[in-house]
Amino acid sequence: MASTACFVIVSKNDIPIYEAEVGSAPKKEDLAYQHQFILHAALDVVQDLAWTTNAMFLRSVDRFNDLVVSVYVTAGHTRFMLLHDSRSDDGIKSFFQEVHDLYIKIFLNPLYLPGSRITSSHFDTKVRALARKYL
Repeated sequence: MASTACFVIVSKNDIPIYEAEVGSAPKKEDLAYQHQFILHAALDVVQDLAWTTNAMFLRSVDRFNDLVVSVYVTAGHTRFMLLHDSRSDDGIKSFFQEVHDLYIKIFLNPLYLPGSRITSSHFDTKVRALARKYL
C-alpha cells in the first residue's frame, strides 16, 4: 500500500529549513502544495501545545481527511512536522528521535548557520532512509 508522508523541519522563527516528500505514494505537484498548506495551518496548534506540555513528541496535533499531522519539538523550539496516513505511533516517534540525532549533528557543524536551510545531500538521504524504515 502506498503511503503519503511529508516531512518538514521548521525553525523557531517559523521558517521552513528542510522539506521532503518521503512517502511511497506517487508524487504530484498539486498535492505537495496541499501538504505544505496543511502543515503550515497546524503551526498555530503546535505553538500552543508546545508551551502546555513537557513532552517533545506531541503525537497527532491536527487532522485533514485521512491525513494526520504529528509533531516533535526540540529543546530549542525547532519543530519536526510529519503529515502522514499511517497509524504507528511507535514508528513515528522512533523516526523523529533518529532525525533529531541527525539534526543535532548538522547543528553542531561549525559551517552551518543556525536557522538556515539544510542543503546537505547526506542529511536528505539519511532522512529518506529513516522514513522508509519507520513509516
